[in-house]
Amino acid sequence: MESHSIRLATKEDAPAILSLIQELADFEKEPQEVTITVETLIEDGWTKNRFICWVAEVDSKVVGIALCYFSYSTWKGTCLYLEDLYVQPQHRSKRIGMSLMTTCIKYAKENNLARVSWQALDWNKPAIDFYEKIGASMLNEWLNFRIFNAQFETYLEKYDVAK
Repeated sequence: MESHSIRLATKEDAPAILSLIQELADFEKEPQEVTITVETLIEDGWTKNRFICWVAEVDSKVVGIALCYFSYSTWKGTCLYLEDLYVQPQHRSKRIGMSLMTTCIKYAKENNLARVSWQALDWNKPAIDFYEKIGASMLNEWLNFRIFNAQFETYLEKYDVAK
């Protein structure tokens, strides 16, 4: 089994992180959805501290990421949301994903966070199998909703009662 290491990402890792984000989007059949830039990642992650990212390295090359941010549960308190957990295909089945997930769980435990949450696409059986194997609970009764920034203006014109 190849040796790997996990470390907290630095802003110098931003190009590699963005590359892995794009690989994940390609895998999820949404390649056009990645519009973020390296500069925005650096600003959000290391200037504004909006996320935490760990990288997995093999032979000093970034091959995986776990990118998280804080969320809040009115029932439980501060939580960690795992936005992306991704390991390049050629490095899978080598416990790298498990190491990244363990790093997130340890961080949540050390910081007394209420839970770690994430999503998986319903067709991503390997991911679902992995999450079930580690004892995660699948919440089938919750549905996700979004309003994208392209819709903000239309929404506000129609529903902003303060205008």
